[in-house]
Amino acid sequence: MKVQASFPEKLEFLFQPARYKVARGGRGSGKSWSFARALLLKAMQRPLRVLCVREVQKSIRDSVHRLLSDQINLLGLNGFFTVQETVIKGALNDSLFLFCGLSELTADQLKSYEGIDIVWAEEAHTITKRSWDILIPTIRKEHSEIWISYNPELESDETHQRFTLNPPADCINSEVNWRDNPWFPEVLDKERRHCLAYDPDNYDNIWEGHCKPAVAGAIYFKQIQEMEAAGRICSVPYDPMLNVHVVCDPGHRDASAIGMVQRNPSSVRIIDYIEGDHLKTTDYSEMLRTRKYRWGKVWLPHDGYSSNINSASTAVIMSSLGWSVPDKEVIMSRALGKEDGIKATRELFSTLYIDKERCSQLVEHLKRYRRIITMRNQSETAGDPLHDEHSHAADMLRYVACNAPIMYNTINTESYTPPRKIRPRKR
Repeated sequence: MKVQASFPEKLEFLFQPARYKVARGGRGSGKSWSFARALLLKAMQRPLRVLCVREVQKSIRDSVHRLLSDQINLLGLNGFFTVQETVIKGALNDSLFLFCGLSELTADQLKSYEGIDIVWAEEAHTITKRSWDILIPTIRKEHSEIWISYNPELESDETHQRFTLNPPADCINSEVNWRDNPWFPEVLDKERRHCLAYDPDNYDNIWEGHCKPAVAGAIYFKQIQEMEAAGRICSVPYDPMLNVHVVCDPGHRDASAIGMVQRNPSSVRIIDYIEGDHLKTTDYSEMLRTRKYRWGKVWLPHDGYSSNINSASTAVIMSSLGWSVPDKEVIMSRALGKEDGIKATRELFSTLYIDKERCSQLVEHLKRYRRIITMRNQSETAGDPLHDEHSHAADMLRYVACNAPIMYNTINTESYTPPRKIRPRKR
């Protein structure tokens, strides 16, 4: 059976042998339908078991099942493939297309897919390190392949790091965008031009496949974008003439985030950062003491001064370990509600510097700190900030914004003796 099928030139590599085949880029490039079309043609030539995966697949509607079905119709392959509700089968050979979400699968469950010839990971920018670490060793059949298509989101995303910035051996990686698609339709070109005119901040990601400065809906999206453009996420050296203040979002039952901050008259500098989960206050104190900084005060939220029947407050424990902790009244006088604190933090960004290496985790959390999005009357509504693994670092920065105006912004006055004034001699 002869089938006529065309492909963008940049996607012809799908028919070359390689362990990993990666296509990344923006909307309208033809990545998804080219992947679907190529897999169907290959499954006609010989029996293949193809596993189509996403990070999250709550139902078959979340998969590429519909996309494959549409290509079967467009190519006139209805007599060769049987489209069923949850699988697609080769009617004339034993080819089989399966669909699953990775996030809820265990390593044992994935073992049932050991005989797979090709994996297609669509929207792969969302696939986590855990999922890749489980999936890749499972696809071990001789000459098996892993196909990956995605529009980059953040540069730090696992898929982008693993297959584009640090590609493995035997990997073909191609950037494909709308201009590489000879069949790019006029209706999409109108959308593209409209986006360029009215949403230029998102244009490069949506249509050119460039990484975003932060996730969609991020609370500090514009501020992170401006910091990166100004080069203020960079190497921020420790200044031994300035105090290093410890700003904490302590977690008693979950994660803790701790920033180390230096303040001068013109800027606020976060030079170091640590975080942990279910550790004791004494553990964090020991971690801090390994850094040979000139310490200022330990700044806590109001609940850092609360004790219970089982333990003393964080403030009491840190004080007993030799740290200088402001009085609770000082903290309460600076405390702001969450939304007012977010506003103060946005204002802080214009004078903020963050060390790129020592605070890389902090930067990633700030890029992913976002609001809860709900659908009402077919439109998105932004709600309260989402409490997740990224919110602790964002709360810590909020405490920096609240207290930065009263942090010492000169050398440690407690251990510094100013030089004696020299008076001119009388003649």
